[in-house]
This record gives sequence, structure tokens and C-alpha cells, in this order.
Amino acid sequence: MPIAIGSQLPDATLYETTEFGEACPLRPAKLSAAALAKGKTIVIFGLPGAYTPTCSAKHVPGYVEQLPALKAKGVDEVWCIAVNDGYVMAAWGKELKALGKVRMLGDGSAELTKKLGLEDDITAGGMGLRCKRFSMLVKDGVVKQLNVEPPGKFEVSDALTMLKQLA
Repeated sequence: MPIAIGSQLPDATLYETTEFGEACPLRPAKLSAAALAKGKTIVIFGLPGAYTPTCSAKHVPGYVEQLPALKAKGVDEVWCIAVNDGYVMAAWGKELKALGKVRMLGDGSAELTKKLGLEDDITAGGMGLRCKRFSMLVKDGVVKQLNVEPPGKFEVSDALTMLKQLA
């Protein structure tokens, strides 16, 4: 059953790095989703994977562009979650100029994705277990808004929809 409005954000280990060596990101830190969310207002958006077309062209860039407006509405942080490792998320975030603005958090084992009930098995399409495209507003660890996309769609998890919901 997918997570619902009013639910507590489940705890899970996520991975993040914002530092780079000569060629690659440095070792990602292990982080607790619950600890990161405590006492903050966070927008979390999940997507099928790094370097995928809609995610790279629209989803992440939209949140980077709307970050000042989201912060003006009281959002402390914006998180991007994907079933990729922390190294990939850092490299992708750097390439999209999102690193240091949007927290690019790897959910490589799909732990958070599964606990949210938002996993999407697209093995038949060659991509394995991934995350459904979604966005949510979390205040002090409690889900206040939730937008889950139907398969193949990008209509309700974008930054502008979240911004309207914060009004």
C-alpha cells in the first residue's frame, strides 16, 4: 500500500555526496531519511532513474528553477530520490547544476522506495526495480501532500504543481 497523507515518512538509508575527486564523486555518506526530515519542511520528488529523458530534461531542472519560490513558501530543502547509487546521483546532479541546491539522494537498494510503496518493476523494459514518479511535501517527518504519477506520465509531480499546493 502506498504511503498516504498523514503518514510518517519511513526511515531508510540514503546515500549522498557533494564532493568530487579528480574524476569521480567521493564516497557517499550514509544518511537516515527520518533524521534528515526531523524539524524541517521538505519537498521530496522521486523518479525512475538518473539520466533518463524526462527526469533530466524536466523533473530535476524544474525543481532547480523553482527552488527560490519553494523556499519563499517555507520549504527548507528539496530532495531528489532515485534508485541509483550515491555516486551516480552526485555526478548527475553536478551535470544538471542541481548539486548544492537539490539534495541528490541515492536509494540504491530501493529501501525508501519500497517502504513508501512506490516501487515500479520495469524489468521488462530493461530498467529493473525503480521508483514511481512522485512528489510529496513532508513537515517534521509527516506527509502533508502526495502526488503520484500514473505510468508514463509527468503531470502532477513537477515543481509548479508543488508550488501551487503550497499556496
